[in-house]
Amino acid sequence: QAQLVESGGGLVQAGGSLRLSCAASGRTFSTYAMAWFRQAPGKEREFVAAINWSSGGSSYYADSVKGRFTISRDNARNTVYLQMSSLNVEDTAVYYCAAGPGTLVAGFESYSYEYTYWGQGTQVTVSS
Repeated sequence: QAQLVESGGGLVQAGGSLRLSCAASGRTFSTYAMAWFRQAPGKEREFVAAINWSSGGSSYYADSVKGRFTISRDNARNTVYLQMSSLNVEDTAVYYCAAGPGTLVAGFESYSYEYTYWGQGTQVTVSS
């Protein structure tokens, strides 16, 4: 059974960095687009970043994280990463990994229905 497991969350001070990992298992995700979403307390889940499956595939970012977060993937390890830097308290949320078949088309990367598989999430807390 396909499964996504996030790790790397934790408590960090504002201005700090964290790297999240999402390990995929149960099937090959090398031809799946991968993404990160997040949900803060009392708010709806929102798109953070996504990356297409091909080597050097296109990546997409929410405006709120552009220039601070970097998504990458290692298809050989079936793992996707989210490097987060210059964190601020507004980045506090549960971060979810997601996978969707095929290639994302620009403009559709932020829609949840593009993704078939979801992880359970990892908490990121940024203190001021």
